[in-house]
Amino acid sequence: MTFTGTLRAAGGAALAGALLFGTAPVASADSIRDSQWPLAVTAFDAEKVWGVSTGKGVTVAVLDSGVDGTHPDLTGSVLPGKDFTGGGTADRETVNVHGTAMASLIAGHGHGSGGADGVMGLAPDAKILPVKVLAQDSGITSADSLDYAAGLRYAVDHGASVVNMSIDAGFDPSVEEEQAIAYAAEKDVLVVTAAGNDGAGNLTDPASAPGVLAVGAVGKDGVVWEKSNYGPQLMLAAPGEYIRSAKTGGGYRLANGTSDATAYVSAAAALLRAKFPDLTAGQIANRLVKTASLPSSAKGLSLPDKHYGYGFIRPYSALTKGISAGSKQGPLKTPTAAASSSNSPSTSAAAGGSVANNSSSSSDSSGMGTGVIVAIVIGVLVLALVIMLIIVLSKRGGRRNGPGGGFPLPPQGDWQQQPPNGWQQPPAGGYQQQPQHNPYASQQPPPGQWPNQ
Repeated sequence: MTFTGTLRAAGGAALAGALLFGTAPVASADSIRDSQWPLAVTAFDAEKVWGVSTGKGVTVAVLDSGVDGTHPDLTGSVLPGKDFTGGGTADRETVNVHGTAMASLIAGHGHGSGGADGVMGLAPDAKILPVKVLAQDSGITSADSLDYAAGLRYAVDHGASVVNMSIDAGFDPSVEEEQAIAYAAEKDVLVVTAAGNDGAGNLTDPASAPGVLAVGAVGKDGVVWEKSNYGPQLMLAAPGEYIRSAKTGGGYRLANGTSDATAYVSAAAALLRAKFPDLTAGQIANRLVKTASLPSSAKGLSLPDKHYGYGFIRPYSALTKGISAGSKQGPLKTPTAAASSSNSPSTSAAAGGSVANNSSSSSDSSGMGTGVIVAIVIGVLVLALVIMLIIVLSKRGGRRNGPGGGFPLPPQGDWQQQPPNGWQQPPAGGYQQQPQHNPYASQQPPPGQWPNQ
């Protein structure tokens, strides 16, 4: 099933990334790296992070508008993938920009001597699996009639352990999309989604769907970006203002948007999946949540907060802090489709048979099955016929001293009702809400500076 509304890259207006300086001249290669403030010591301190993990061995699927795998900052890091909008692979995008930008923030490796020029992603050794579900950056129309359900299932089935979905449909997820998210959860794949860029107080598809990790955007000071959508489903935040990334054709862009923030969270998840391969998707999310922080202006908020979730990510802390694994599900909600399917009774039956269920229509008031009642009635009738035959034969043969009344009926004991079939659903143990302040968020940043790791 497909939807007929508009599916947008969550970056926002102009090129689905809320391009801030879309008409500005392309900066020189040296200044590109310098403008990547999230990688600086005062923010992620990427060099320190890469001393622990670079995301090697992890595949991140980018469900977006296709990726330019020939970009010098992405060569060798992009798998062929699949184009669900027109067929073929998704690694040779020549028109749309958004998917390439997201891929570069996740797994860009720069270029030039020692990779010192161009865009570097937070997980530079991860692989990108491009899955094109957007016909164009600005969204798809009803004529395209596409959704991301098939693309998400493809990503799960082709080795992705993290899926980046920097898209915003603007309405509620379809049943097929919820089932695809449930499929990803069953296969232990972490789905990271963008909150959207309307400054609205409600999240929509896919960020509103249970089972995903919804991300908002913050600036250099850690304060939430004014256009970042918010709501109770929001879980984390990441840099989303003045973000430098690659674009189709070998160039670069500067943008604002929850799309970029989502890519950084996906990259952080890739770092963790490489470092902790035995942790589940929910436990990866747990490490990100337990090490998240808040700006000093947000001191005293009850977490999760509708604007910040549990706070903005701190990758180095997530990689190095001593945190218990926690439950398999972690802070992620159980997908609705998975929960409903696991509790629904079977309604299939063989041809000519009856439907098996637990309703009173299949048994009488004492709990005796219809088949048992029929068998007893037939048995009584047969026994009565035998007794009558014996009596007739006795009278004809003159054997009046034969057994009087025939064979006695067995005692009629009460039918013991069996306990209902099937396993009982265990009590749902909800995710324990964190205290008002994260245990690792004691150091608050001075104005205009990203908190230390």
